[in-house]
Amino acid sequence: MSRLNPVDYRRFDKFLRYIGCEFVRQKGDHRIYRKANLKRPIVIPAIKDIPVFIILNNLRVLGISKEEYISMLNNL
Repeated sequence: MSRLNPVDYRRFDKFLRYIGCEFVRQKGDHRIYRKANLKRPIVIPAIKDIPVFIILNNLRVLGISKEEYISMLNNL
């Protein structure tokens, strides 16, 4: 199992769009995305490196495992 590392918000944005999330708005430095059938919006800070705990929280909301995330991120 690979270790998760912080990623740039632009790369995470590319990942979110790849899986079908839609950018809704930005308030301050927080970018908000939505996807059908999700209970909560996906919120990421527009900072150089998104911390691992924020990535994990958003993966939990999306219902995606770490392994699936790493695989998809490598395919981008």
